[in-house]
Amino acid sequence: MILPTLEEVRALHERHAPTHEALDLVLTHCEIVCDIAEQLLARAALPLDAELVRVGALLHDIGVYRLYDHAGRLDHRSYIRHGVLGHEILREEGYPQRLRRFCSCHTGVGLTRHDIREQGLVIPEADYLAETAEEQLVMYADKFHSKTTPPTFLTADSYAGYVTRFGAAKVEAFALLRARFGEPDLTSVRERYGHSQA
Repeated sequence: MILPTLEEVRALHERHAPTHEALDLVLTHCEIVCDIAEQLLARAALPLDAELVRVGALLHDIGVYRLYDHAGRLDHRSYIRHGVLGHEILREEGYPQRLRRFCSCHTGVGLTRHDIREQGLVIPEADYLAETAEEQLVMYADKFHSKTTPPTFLTADSYAGYVTRFGAAKVEAFALLRARFGEPDLTSVRERYGHSQA
């Protein structure tokens, strides 16, 4: 599989971002997730495709752009859809399923058909679970930064506390990711981007 270059990834973001503010928010978040994933990747005792991790991290949230209205406001109520919307964008752009899955399979610590039915989520009923180690690493790295206003870094403990509202299975899934990949040192990335930490 031929992966897009960093320039091509940036051009894709620029093409789909409805405003400069949206581009700055989403692309910066994706770059932060990439930085965190690279740090974890350097310590992982697993045979991972580093370039696939980088590109997956840089593309994982591209679907957020489709949640902006004509006035530039983000539809927070439909935010759960951003993963499948990103999958759709990459399909339309001709990217392979292996890359599209970074979009559709990074939400939370994975969504199952049962989650979608039980929570009444407005996405097609399917299992959206990170399967490869590369997908799991990007999904995990994503948990350490939030695009809230203002954007915020999260520690492993703060995310572990947050995920408890979704039940014991999600707590255990996050604990397994934490044990597998370790915890990033957020000091340098926090200083580079100037976002606070929760």
